[in-house]
Amino acid sequence: MCSGLIETKLLMKCPIRSLCRAGLAIIAASLASLPVHAETRYAWNPTAQKTETLQSRFAPPAGFERRPADPQSFAAWLRDLPMKPQDAPVLLYTGAAKWRQDVHAAVVDIDVGRRDLQQCADAVMRLRAEWLYTDGRKSEIAFNDTDGKRLRFAARSKQDYPGFRKYMDYVFAYAGTYSLERELIPADANDIRTGDVFIKGGFPGHAVLVTDVAVNPATGERRFLLTQSYMPAQDIHVLRNPTASDGSPWYRTNFGDTLVTPEWRFTRQQLRRWKS
Repeated sequence: MCSGLIETKLLMKCPIRSLCRAGLAIIAASLASLPVHAETRYAWNPTAQKTETLQSRFAPPAGFERRPADPQSFAAWLRDLPMKPQDAPVLLYTGAAKWRQDVHAAVVDIDVGRRDLQQCADAVMRLRAEWLYTDGRKSEIAFNDTDGKRLRFAARSKQDYPGFRKYMDYVFAYAGTYSLERELIPADANDIRTGDVFIKGGFPGHAVLVTDVAVNPATGERRFLLTQSYMPAQDIHVLRNPTASDGSPWYRTNFGDTLVTPEWRFTRQQLRRWKS
């Protein structure tokens, strides 16, 4: 809706125009101060709040609960990721079905792109950058390429969402597990947090994102959900837990020295965390 048109109509009806202008200025300032995520929390899908979310799809295991998270935090944003319908398949960037349909418990309702770019580390960077974008923190969106050069979104001429997506495709082409692993800091698996990343940098390497954490208030034990993309570029999806006899997608923190996921194995020492 055009705010200029509203202002003109109100001023025509107002006998004390200067007061009306002052009031409109206050309203405009208040609207401008609202955080970006309040208007469009998931920029690729403005109607995401009307769909099922990750936290509504996956209840915590019996005896566990989600700890409250700051509404503006990465953790809260990940918990509210929109999900595709229950039986949605994982599709490749070509539109074809992934050859394995037995590794996912759910599919995130987010685009893949039309090129073979948004793979494993790329999906992690995409979700992190999307959160920063919708939280109004565009200046913090930056990733290193394989050679260590800093690729900053703030340096791009177009700061709108199409410009952001073009920037992310550029990042996907020149960054990967090798560079991302070096940007993150080691984390203790016993203190695992939403937003952490299990990552093995290399050619090839792999990365999965800790998308949610639940805690047993009596014992302090934590369990977590994992999300990934893979090769070739494909839908971002919540992983099944191949070691869970009850079919639960929740992983245990006491997984020993090796974390077994459907398509990769990580060590406890490969858990990483964002610096800020």
